[in-house]
Amino acid sequence: MEEEGLADEEVRLVQKKDTGHIYAMKILRKADMLEKEQVAHIRAERDILVEADGAWVVKMFYSFQDKRNLYLIMEFLPGGDMMTLLMKKDTLTEEETQFYISETVLAIDAIHQLGFIHRDIKPDNLLLDAKGHVKLSDFGLCTGLKKAHRTEFYRNLTHNPPSDFSFQNMNSKRKAETWKKNRRQLAYSTVGTPDYIAPEVFMQTGYNKLCDWWSLGVIMYEMLIGYPPFCSETPQETYRKVMNWKETLVFPPEVPISEKAKDLILRFCIDSENRIGNSGVEEIKSHPFFEGVDWGHIRERPAAIPIEIKSIDDTSNFDDFPESDILQPVPNTTEPDYKSKDWVFLNYTYKRFEGLTQRGSIPTYMKAGKL
Repeated sequence: MEEEGLADEEVRLVQKKDTGHIYAMKILRKADMLEKEQVAHIRAERDILVEADGAWVVKMFYSFQDKRNLYLIMEFLPGGDMMTLLMKKDTLTEEETQFYISETVLAIDAIHQLGFIHRDIKPDNLLLDAKGHVKLSDFGLCTGLKKAHRTEFYRNLTHNPPSDFSFQNMNSKRKAETWKKNRRQLAYSTVGTPDYIAPEVFMQTGYNKLCDWWSLGVIMYEMLIGYPPFCSETPQETYRKVMNWKETLVFPPEVPISEKAKDLILRFCIDSENRIGNSGVEEIKSHPFFEGVDWGHIRERPAAIPIEIKSIDDTSNFDDFPESDILQPVPNTTEPDYKSKDWVFLNYTYKRFEGLTQRGSIPTYMKAGKL
């Protein structure tokens, strides 16, 4: 049984004492990884963060472990994440949406070219750097960790009749308000939400990299409309709507959006055989919605929404993280010994820059604070 209120992972802000550089430290509990058979996912994230040294992926500088946790020292992106930006704003303009979706197209394509499928593209995983440009994070670790990715959690709908009548009858303004009110809780719950997950990911028949483009379509809808297309009062009901997307993917008439935007969303959120991107990323880039995008230089141009940063360790652009006790010491009597299983984490350690050589527990040259 999972204890309520315990996070599977936590992110803290750390400062390297000798240089003063600020990093984000992601902490993962080994017990959770082993229980949920997430070792392959951990390896996937570590591998992609090591391999993907480009502009579009959050850089990892160092990883290490102690008896209880795994630690990733990653670049800190002070611009916050897309989830927080969308919670602050009612909707984005088409121009702003074009900018963020264009950059995310390039970011997703960059990881596809390395042979990875993200499978968990959602606003929480689109981070913004100091200049407001997009970087992808969370490869593999969140994917599968939350119950949201265990299909049977949603499939068991027999004793859970649709409870969604009140939600269906709301106008778009009320829907957006309700969604934003519940969004924070969804992001940090152990259940998670299937809002952004492609229907084929839930099927036993398999999926490919095209599932990431579906998720991008859901995010684009949320940017323009104010809430994602399948949002509901319960994750089970959201799952039901995702699986019945042909009936449930509708646009509220009172929120006007361009035909080009609507067409692209419907090209993303369609069965994978007919989905845009089947013949490669150029098919996406040439869609009329992206008219005028300078694909080769988008990252050098000013971002659609400038970021305000007060200091090198400014975390004001992030949503407040709920308190977690992932790092609190526990009495020895209750802590199981994972040493016999430690072989599964072999070769996890990695360093990108010189000067970080110590192995084992949290190094003394790191000062930690809550992000």
